[in-house]
Amino acid sequence: MSNFLAEAREIQDELATLRRKIHQEPEIGLDLPKTQAKILAALDGLGLEITTGKALSSVTAVLRAGKSDKTVLLRADMDALPVTELADLPYKSQIDGAMHACGHDTHVAILMTVAEILSGMRDQLSGSVKFIFQPAEEGAPAGEEGGAALMVKEGVMENPKVDAIFGLHIQSGLEVGKVKYKSGSLMAAADWFSITVKGKGSHGSQPWLGVDPIQVGAQIIEGLQNIVSRQSELTKAPVVITVGKIHGGVRQNIISETCEMSGTIRTLDSKMQLDVHEKIKRTAKLIAAANGAEADVTIETKTLVTYNTPELVKKMIPTLEKTLGATNVIDAEWVTGAEDFSYYGTKAPAFFFFLGGMPKGQNSSQAPPHHTADFYVDNSGMP
Repeated sequence: MSNFLAEAREIQDELATLRRKIHQEPEIGLDLPKTQAKILAALDGLGLEITTGKALSSVTAVLRAGKSDKTVLLRADMDALPVTELADLPYKSQIDGAMHACGHDTHVAILMTVAEILSGMRDQLSGSVKFIFQPAEEGAPAGEEGGAALMVKEGVMENPKVDAIFGLHIQSGLEVGKVKYKSGSLMAAADWFSITVKGKGSHGSQPWLGVDPIQVGAQIIEGLQNIVSRQSELTKAPVVITVGKIHGGVRQNIISETCEMSGTIRTLDSKMQLDVHEKIKRTAKLIAAANGAEADVTIETKTLVTYNTPELVKKMIPTLEKTLGATNVIDAEWVTGAEDFSYYGTKAPAFFFFLGGMPKGQNSSQAPPHHTADFYVDNSGMP
């Protein structure tokens, strides 16, 4: 297995070409037929057992090798985002309003290269490897189920049963040749909440005849931040509550009947996650009641905490250090972003880490962030 990195570098042009083809034709959500077709074409001839998803355009390929009944699963996500690309690249997105603005195109190309190399080394493997290409990491269409949760439900962790799973994410602000990891909780659980405040309408000149839901909503927003600053044990793990949208009223001089707000919750501890849910409900309802209004609260979990199994992380760090050099393997802080890779970790030991994609020497503060129109990663980091 010592020649693995050398082989990856030998075929890095092929690797970059596949990435560019996927980048030029980005697809969003669950249904990714063009991306799926490119993956199936690249897998053809490698001698893998290939299946596609029933309810989503996923691809699963199994490399059976060795006498062991152990199986390792490697995952890449493959969906793009509803962003129009601004960077003037030769392989710029050809689809207006769609772009690989998070680097999933690099994930697919990297995993495809691993599949190609390992398929030629199957006589050196002591167990099987399952490669999965997953749609809808960025979220399924409204009202639909998708991504990792659906792949788990469709049985991707079985037949053969998975004993350990690995995933990575390219980072536009981390220099090529470096990786970041964290044992235990790495990335946050993401919940979406909605609060509807029901007041009583009135003329804007006579607020005492009504109950102003917008003014009550403002108090609730303040109260939500008190949950973070005064009610959460932040030395244990971070908590973020963000109201991203608020709507109320129809005219300047009318006190409306209702006000609606919605936002996101980020937690890195499962018990704290449940506690925060209850505190949000209590805060909204009691503030509303104190003002003569009512508040309805709904909370929907989008992802779980991405948790790296400490025993697996400990076992793998020497490999990362041997490959990249110990100074390039960085123990990271918590990340309040979320990943649906977390669902796989409920079924088997898991390890998820970040891979550098920023050109060497660039200032990380000037690197275009993920999910932006000028997002960029350097292909040289993929091998």
